[in-house]
Amino acid sequence: MKKYEAVIILNPNLSSKVDSFIKDFEKLLKANTFNIKKMEDIGRRQLSYSINNHNKGHYLIFNIEGNAENIIDIENKIKYNESIIRHLFISVKEHDGEDSQLLIDSRNKKSESEDEESNVKNEVKEKPADDDEKKNEEEIVSKEESIEDVSSDSIEEDSKDE
Repeated sequence: MKKYEAVIILNPNLSSKVDSFIKDFEKLLKANTFNIKKMEDIGRRQLSYSINNHNKGHYLIFNIEGNAENIIDIENKIKYNESIIRHLFISVKEHDGEDSQLLIDSRNKKSESEDEESNVKNEVKEKPADDDEKKNEEEIVSKEESIEDVSSDSIEEDSKDE
């Protein structure tokens, strides 16, 4: 039995139907005598370039084992599926038990965006009240006025010297 990694990019508009697609694809694999070792639902990600007018895609990765002859049958059956915008079957020597780099990157981006959201919420909480803002504005205006006074005084002194 040969080992493969199947990468499937689904139409991002069908994200609500991903679970049914996964079930159907698993049935197709099992019907063609493939064993599913691991399945990763990466989620929606930005594509490097537009595919069929889509800038995002829903990524799925399957680690599978099966006969090489049957991989062609699977590709022929999914080739015309409109919910799939790209697919790729890669022959691998061995499946490692670790998460794919795409899944790790997706988790990191999610945690970074959650951190940014919490920082924004904290900044909003720490924002001074309206009275404090008015006081700050008044201080700035008074400082600007004092700077203008000093500069006008120095201009008058310069004109007296001449």
